[in-house]
Amino acid sequence: MGDDDALRKVADEAFATVAAEADEHVGVVARVTRDAPGALPGSGTGEVLLDAAWGLADRRHGLAMTPRHRFATASGCKGFTALAVLSLVADGTLDLTTTARSLLHDDLPLVDDAVTVEHLLSHRSGIGEYLDDDADVSEYLMPVPVHALVDPEDYLPILDGHPQAFAPGSAFAYCNGGFVVLSVLAQRAAGVPFHELVRTRVLEPAGTTSTGYPRSDALPGDAAVGYVRVGGQWRSNVHHLPVVGGGDGGAYTTTLDMERFWGALLGGRIVPQELVARMRRAPEGAGDGDGYGLGLWLRDHDAVALEGMDTGVSFWSTHEPATGLTWTVAGTTADAAWPVVRALREVLEG
Repeated sequence: MGDDDALRKVADEAFATVAAEADEHVGVVARVTRDAPGALPGSGTGEVLLDAAWGLADRRHGLAMTPRHRFATASGCKGFTALAVLSLVADGTLDLTTTARSLLHDDLPLVDDAVTVEHLLSHRSGIGEYLDDDADVSEYLMPVPVHALVDPEDYLPILDGHPQAFAPGSAFAYCNGGFVVLSVLAQRAAGVPFHELVRTRVLEPAGTTSTGYPRSDALPGDAAVGYVRVGGQWRSNVHHLPVVGGGDGGAYTTTLDMERFWGALLGGRIVPQELVARMRRAPEGAGDGDGYGLGLWLRDHDAVALEGMDTGVSFWSTHEPATGLTWTVAGTTADAAWPVVRALREVLEG
């Protein structure tokens, strides 16, 4: 089935804007499908409105981006972390009221003893942040060599030393460190490595066969490379991010896998429906954080979304039950995806 002509036109024009701001080699991929309202995506029966790619997946080898390329998600995979944790809640290994301190013991002493799993999942823990999301993405932001960041426990030295910003549960503040702490808690509670937990409890039940956490210095051939402009030259982001993605970001996926993910999540195939409903509800008393549940961004009309931006990465994926629309956009720079996201949103949401 071919692309919708109008949608392809606005996407092409948006990519032209991306290319004008960067260059014609920046890579972008986008897919939009429509199922019946209320139907679950990912079955392959939906109408394909757009399935397109532009630019290059690999500048060094001149490889064109294709709709089937894997791409990095940055913080988009916080949803995977949340589901791995909630799968442990479902089997009784953890509870939403479990305190971080009960598993951290003497580690990270500045984390308030009252911080719970639910606080961390909803960005309401108030723990000090280890990563400045507002910093220039061309800077080398990791305070330790990135090749040393493989296991969640490797992050403990850089998570330490950041004072509590506010009392747990009293406010919303997006916190990468909170999701790294969740990855530590999950693997300590389960006695299973975090990446194995995500694979067996989230990705395999979802049928997402092209999604995972490859090393950035050993990417598979179908993975797009992220880029950052340093000193006027485009360079790979391999020296900017942890060599293996973790609790707060870094997984790779495909547009097809994201459709399968949304269908599996909303269909209760990863965690039970009562926990899915909890993910899709802002915490009681939430104010500024009303747009966030547990590991998911909450949008109008009961839609859910995952979003990520980092050095060499831009990612957006959403499912809208009311319209049956599922769409994912990703780019190989921190800015590449957003003009396409805005253009598609204007058409799809009127």
